[in-house]
Amino acid sequence: MNILVTGATGYIGKRLIPSLLNEGHTVVCVVRDRLRADKSYSEHENIYVIEGDFLKPETLENSPLKIDVAYYLIHSMSHSSKDFASLEARCAENFKSYIETTEVKQVIYLSGITNEDELSKHLQSRKNVETILKSNTYALTIFKAGIIVGSGSSSFEIIRDLVEKLPFMIAPKWLNTKTQPLAVRDVLAFLSKAAGNEQLFNKTFDVFGPEVITYKDMLLQFAEVRGLKRYILTVPVMTPKLSSYWLYFVTSTSYKLATSLVDSMGVQIIGKPSNINKILNVNPLTYKEAVSLAFEKIEQNSIVSSWKDSMVSSGRLRNQLHKYINVPKYGCFTDYKERQVKNSEKTINKIWAIGGKTGWYYGTFLWRIRGYIDKLFGGIGLRRGRTSPTDLDAGDALDFWRVIFADKKQQKLLLYAEMRLPGEAWLEFKIEDGLLKQTATFRPRGLFGRLYWYIVLPFHGFIFRGMINKLVDIET
Repeated sequence: MNILVTGATGYIGKRLIPSLLNEGHTVVCVVRDRLRADKSYSEHENIYVIEGDFLKPETLENSPLKIDVAYYLIHSMSHSSKDFASLEARCAENFKSYIETTEVKQVIYLSGITNEDELSKHLQSRKNVETILKSNTYALTIFKAGIIVGSGSSSFEIIRDLVEKLPFMIAPKWLNTKTQPLAVRDVLAFLSKAAGNEQLFNKTFDVFGPEVITYKDMLLQFAEVRGLKRYILTVPVMTPKLSSYWLYFVTSTSYKLATSLVDSMGVQIIGKPSNINKILNVNPLTYKEAVSLAFEKIEQNSIVSSWKDSMVSSGRLRNQLHKYINVPKYGCFTDYKERQVKNSEKTINKIWAIGGKTGWYYGTFLWRIRGYIDKLFGGIGLRRGRTSPTDLDAGDALDFWRVIFADKKQQKLLLYAEMRLPGEAWLEFKIEDGLLKQTATFRPRGLFGRLYWYIVLPFHGFIFRGMINKLVDIET
């Protein structure tokens, strides 16, 4: 079949596409920024990437009409509470208007379990999208999931941070809320097996794991899998705002995402039984099994997608990488250094491994201090790290940077700063004519931006000189 996937660079979409290709389908990926599409797509004959933004219907005019099945995987968890619901509604309406002009027979939507009378703002928004997507021209299949457990998922990474950092936790009372976590591989099985299945047309199914457990149970069972002993005391006095700050400072999540998660975690997420497991022959894993398999992926360095690389964790870019790919020259301060390259392959591999657990090769303790300062002022700090220790693609998070351009063949890596700054900053590594050219560019905002540059200039000279020397293996 010809299958259209929206949210193709998101956590679920990025994992679903290989499954659909393996089943022999032709896949059309809709992305807001072509730079963020996986580079391997250009090498596959059955995958097409088109640029389109469902908030801007005019960008969809040249989208294909020969579509059999479409997946709607667009969510707006990263947007502020003031506008995310209206944005999600507009996206759904524009998607529906476009998809009704195609030959599509089935639309599949991944929503959230909404069986409680009182819902969080995000769950209520997803329920509203379900209503918007219903149509007389195509069949709608809705899967409603709760907590998704898998390597790189936001819930998995938050729990991992809490368990591995804190032997003893004084935690909010919502840790006693009940839920039914579902392994990401089971989510993908439901989604992929549903394509073209007429038994599921115009039907809604809750999909969930085999256990009803609390968030506290999830933390403790996670600790058991990791061979750790953890103690948790829940208290009733922690407000949602305090809870959000608690998650923000202890884990790698952004404050906006922490707020959204806390808002949702106060709601019990228990699914309604159905025969969907039997229809699609899916036997969901237990929570412990899901955690164990996630760590297998982590140990093999084969994490396909991570919430950190989605724009949920982005401060400024909002899926507009192309706007930042041309580094400005006027009104900017630059720190430029170049060195003769002894072994270009070795140097490129070192550049591609920079940040995360590897560190920044020189003065890493100063990078960490800058990360702590950034976090103190509400920034993201260094906590995101990186998804893969050796691979980089446009859109990936890299500590408090975002990858704008990454091409090993062109021997060029361009990063854009997402830390708190009185201006904008880029860091570029490029090998040309046997030279490694390293350029830090800062475009200040106002007088304080200029003062900031001169304040940090002595540190830059020390850090950037040491870093480029290490990259080309010069002793410092």
